[in-house]
Amino acid sequence: MPDRILVVANRTAVDEPLLEAVAERAQAGAASFHLLVPATPRGLHRVVDPEVSGREEAEAQMRRALPELSEAAGSEVTGEVGDADPLAAIHDVLFQGFDEVMISTLPRRLSRWLKLGLTDKVRGFGLPVTHVQRDRQTARRSRRRELEQVPA
Repeated sequence: MPDRILVVANRTAVDEPLLEAVAERAQAGAASFHLLVPATPRGLHRVVDPEVSGREEAEAQMRRALPELSEAAGSEVTGEVGDADPLAAIHDVLFQGFDEVMISTLPRRLSRWLKLGLTDKVRGFGLPVTHVQRDRQTARRSRRRELEQVPA
């Protein structure tokens, strides 16, 4: 039976470092991957309605990422949108029987998840955790791509 890998990402879900890490893990042994994209409420919605806000944006990010992650994995990657709190989102899906967790973040100076100590807290669940971090070159390319997608 293949290992079940939970991939947790949002803005970095289609970054090269994550795609490479998924490909490397797939080559290392039989594995199936499941993408968890925590919701992304912005502004006052973080306070007013964090449970419902930001789900559409996260859903769109998941739809963009699944084909690329599936190609990297060499098999279909499944996915879902989770709670806006990334730790709660991870906790909510762990009952599905994952063997490992792969967390993809922005660089340390920009990552809210790293400031919250997410990787260390997830290790507390007793599963191996791989941390993949966006590098500067990927950040520049991603920022250009985001700016190109903004309607004029």
